[in-house]
Parts: sequence; structure tokens; C-alpha cells
Amino acid sequence: MKNLVVIKSNRVIEASYKLTLIEQKVLSTCVAQISHFKSIDSTDGFEVSVNDLASLSAGQHRNEYRDLKIAAERLLTRIVTINNPFPSEKRVTQLKTHWVSSVAYIPEEATVRLYFASPIIPYLSQISKEFTQYNLIHIGQMSSTYGIRLYELLMQWKSTGKREVELDWFRQCLQLEKKYSSIKDFKLYVIDPAVSDINTHSNYNVSWTQRKTGRRVTHFTFTFTEKNPVVELPVKNKAIKKVKEETIQGITKAEIEKQARPGESYEQAALRIMRENLKGVKS
Repeated sequence: MKNLVVIKSNRVIEASYKLTLIEQKVLSTCVAQISHFKSIDSTDGFEVSVNDLASLSAGQHRNEYRDLKIAAERLLTRIVTINNPFPSEKRVTQLKTHWVSSVAYIPEEATVRLYFASPIIPYLSQISKEFTQYNLIHIGQMSSTYGIRLYELLMQWKSTGKREVELDWFRQCLQLEKKYSSIKDFKLYVIDPAVSDINTHSNYNVSWTQRKTGRRVTHFTFTFTEKNPVVELPVKNKAIKKVKEETIQGITKAEIEKQARPGESYEQAALRIMRENLKGVKS
């Protein structure tokens, strides 16, 4: 679970939909199992178990198989609205689709298997540009679905460390147009829990300010930084730098790319390959 990476088209990141916390985690766990390098279709199933959810949340949230089944069944009915879904077809301004087309149950393993709906698959598989990715583990212990949504929106702008969102647009994304109409309530029940979730459970710290147009709050600006950023040490010798760039743990990047598993970073794959090579020598 720690190595799984969620990859979504930016159009899905900014889509309008509403999911419960467990629905969001079930869906993200399945999305993280999709290989970014090969296509899938509606006949490919992705499994998630009660143990997977417990591992993802480090046992913080207890879910029973009944809860998992209910979440899976509700995902069958959930609709996601994607704006400007087809870049090459400007006439189409909006696409409404279900996330999931069918669900299979494996009660003896407390597991469900989800099959994605055909229209959503291009936004989750073989995305070549305009996508957002993050490690599944960083949303695993969140207790607010708003925290997960805000985290995804911030990761879309990870390179800048800052994102301003329009309040009305944000409401639409979360499908809260008719809820928390008071800005005080919106901040209390949406913004504050989401920011707290990210600061407590993710790999980022975030702060926010509000901006008014006239007397009305119309925008929120989020500033965020990584908690433990990877710092590259300067390499003085060019020959050493070349070796550093081409090998990790003494294993070439070409070999790593050849043997890497879906969701693994270069470093994770290199360490695994090195351990497997050592086992081979001992045996």
C-alpha cells in the first residue's frame, strides 16, 4: 500500500463530484492499482479489502466488510461531472458518467472488486499529459473527504507551492452549492477540517488566506510546502555526477525501468532489486 501511486487526469481532479470518506479511499485504492504504462478496459477489475483499508489508515479507522460493501454499492450510483472533457471536440462542454460500472464480492476475503465505467477510464489510464499524481499513503489517515479533495487540488500545483481557488468554483467541485451557504460555516466545516487533515496526515503543510471582492469572500489562497523535501547534494566532479544520474544503489536506471513494479519510485525499485540479487547470491 505504501508504494501505490494515484494518477488522475487534471480534468478529474477538477471535476464535480461528492463521495463519502470511505468511498473516496476505496476509489483511490483501486485507481492506484492502475498501471500508468498500459491500457485497461471495463473488464479489468481492481480489488480492495478491509485489510487494505486498515493498512492504509494504519488502523486509525476501523471498517467492517459491511461498510466496504455499502461503499462499493454507493459508488455504483455516484456521478462525476467533467467539464470540457474532450480537448479535440470543443462542442462538448460537459460529460457526466459513473465511476464504477459493476462490483463483485468476495466475502471470504472481506474484499470487493470494482470495474470502472468505460467513459471514466481514459482519465485514469495511459494519461500522457496534464495529470496529477501522489502517493496513496498520504491520504490514508485523513478523516475528511474534503481533506482528500483539497490535497489533490494542491498537488496539481505542487511545483508552485501556491494555489488560489474561487469560492463558487470550489463549492461546485465539492457539490456544496446548497450547503454551508454562510462563509463562516464553510470555513468551519470544509476549509478548517481539510487543512487540518493535510497538516496532520499528509506530507505537506498548508496555510490559507481569504480574498474579498467588495465585502464578499470570493477566493481562498493556499500556500503549501513539503514537510521533508528531498535535498539534492551538490556534486563537484562531473564524472561522479554522471554516475550519480545514471545509477542508483549501483543499479543502472535502464535496468531499474526494466524491472520496476507499478507505483515504485527509482529508489524503491533499486533497493528491491538489490535485495533480490543478494538473495540470489546467498542461495
